[in-house]
Amino acid sequence: MKLLIASDIHGSLSAARKVVEAFENEMADYLVFLGDVMYHGPRNPLPDEYDPAGVAKLLNTVQSKVIAVRGNCDSEVDQMLLDFPITAEYQTIPLASGKLFATHGHIFEPATIPASVSRGDIFAFGHIHVPILEVNQAGILVLNPGSAALPKENRPPTYAVISDDKVEIKTFDGKAYRTYTR
Repeated sequence: MKLLIASDIHGSLSAARKVVEAFENEMADYLVFLGDVMYHGPRNPLPDEYDPAGVAKLLNTVQSKVIAVRGNCDSEVDQMLLDFPITAEYQTIPLASGKLFATHGHIFEPATIPASVSRGDIFAFGHIHVPILEVNQAGILVLNPGSAALPKENRPPTYAVISDDKVEIKTFDGKAYRTYTR
């Protein structure tokens, strides 16, 4: 199974287009959103092509392939526009080896990984807009795909791909930014 992981679109139609295009180009089985899909949030600047309704319309075209969690900027009103659920605080997805625990990062974060996540699993979170790909002391692969719309620390917009043997963070031109071989 191949998963494309994206986070923090924050209502940017141009970022949503890039995510959907990457999903199609990667030929991933599922598109996993780690929250903050629609609203830009009070602390963030308006992203490029801010159009939450347009983002919803675009993402609804791939709704049968979307697995999503709620971010701190997602609300019940946003859910009214989407044909896939975004209200869960986390999702657990079985992988060929271990599992993926997907969350936004405002409730569960690397310092508060639930006990159900163990050695060999992947803990994926968004929220901080900075790409991370590292194994922690407990043997858990910690993944943050970065932000598709509002990256921080002068980093490019990024997403992640999880396959059976590899986890990669990529830029939207398809180049590997960080790679971990499982």
